[in-house]
Amino acid sequence: MTEYNKEELERFAANIRLKTLGAITKRGFGHVGGAMSIADVLAALYGYVMRIDPKNPSWEERDWLVCSKGHAGPALYAALAIKGYFDEKVLDTLNRGGTILPSHCDRNKTPGIDMTTGSLGQGISTAIGVALGNRLDNKDNYTYLILGDGELNEGQIWEGAMFANHFKLDNLIVFVDYNKQQLDGYTKDIMDIGDIGAKFAAFGWDVIKVDGHNPAAICDAVKEAKSAAGKPSVIILDTFKGRGCTFAEGLLDNHHMVVSEEQGRTAMDAVRQKLSELE
Repeated sequence: MTEYNKEELERFAANIRLKTLGAITKRGFGHVGGAMSIADVLAALYGYVMRIDPKNPSWEERDWLVCSKGHAGPALYAALAIKGYFDEKVLDTLNRGGTILPSHCDRNKTPGIDMTTGSLGQGISTAIGVALGNRLDNKDNYTYLILGDGELNEGQIWEGAMFANHFKLDNLIVFVDYNKQQLDGYTKDIMDIGDIGAKFAAFGWDVIKVDGHNPAAICDAVKEAKSAAGKPSVIILDTFKGRGCTFAEGLLDNHHMVVSEEQGRTAMDAVRQKLSELE
């Protein structure tokens, strides 16, 4: 692999936020908080880490991404559009009738979406199936999975954690978007998940913790995870829900929001300012 360009990855992340905000503002509502918090990991994955071919989304040798927190689809759609999986103008049709960009990820509608998601907890099972199937087919690709921290309340997550370790799925790398919030409030108040790293370690996983808003650090974490032979890895992303969105960051109720044109315009101007500083 060639070395990554730190500034280029940061610009990619900012553009993901800009395109996501544009799409949600156009629709007038959407899952702002959880989409903003994964922009940086998406920039790392699609800007450097993953083996992909936007002109051939079904390429057999590609790396796979399962975004289990499927409500963050708008950010993933933005990353895919920027990479050329489909025309960026399609982002304006987000969550409208006849669109290829539904509210939650759907592999049957959107080029580049590897797995349909949105029912929280189930993404780990499908990602494990992909990773195990590809290994049985003697493929050397990786499966990446993005989980929400509130999603860890689901028992299916921990059944999957046990399974993945038992079958030594070292071609599976999981990211936990540790933004400390979920739909109804702070995770510590709704159902305290405690020490996430200790929990995964107890299931036999390799555990790495990283600044989830630093794409370069995320790339380094993936490199480290790939050296953990014989067991799956989890990278815990220390993030803030709504990061980079002027009207959402810091709010407790930013999971799904009504967005006015003025709010959207102000937020996008702030991201454009960030982009100009990165030039």
